[in-house]
Amino acid sequence: MARSAGLSIGYLAERTGLAVSAIRYYETQGLLQPWRNSGGQRRFERADIRKLSFILIAQKFGFTLPQIRALLDELPGGGPPSPEDWERLSRGFREHITARINELEIMRDRLDGCIGCGCLSLKQCALYNSNDIAGAAGSGPRYLLGDTPQAHPEITKPNPSV
Repeated sequence: MARSAGLSIGYLAERTGLAVSAIRYYETQGLLQPWRNSGGQRRFERADIRKLSFILIAQKFGFTLPQIRALLDELPGGGPPSPEDWERLSRGFREHITARINELEIMRDRLDGCIGCGCLSLKQCALYNSNDIAGAAGSGPRYLLGDTPQAHPEITKPNPSV
């Protein structure tokens, strides 16, 4: 397709299932770089269909728009990405997904007994995180973030004053 023709934003919305406003938003976030034809209308490359699909998938896997923009910035400008470009991108994508899966598995395995400072039970909290000693490792739900009570022997000892 000649650059002078391009794809209209309406066609892109129909083809991807996205609202026109979403496509405009992605443009303002630097994820798409349309041009204007002589009539002032936005025009997009056919490769932008693939980019938008990538954006949607990346968002479903927890990537932020700045992270997605950084990934797309690795692609060569002006033309569709080659299979090698997509393979290179997907390696980093897989690493991110694998790390996310590991985080979710930790959360799944510990969720019923541990959140916040380390647990949902004040009785267990007194045993496993008395005086909020897990907080010394940093902010947030330390045990769900990967810390373990075993890594801190002082945490696993019951507090005799309770």
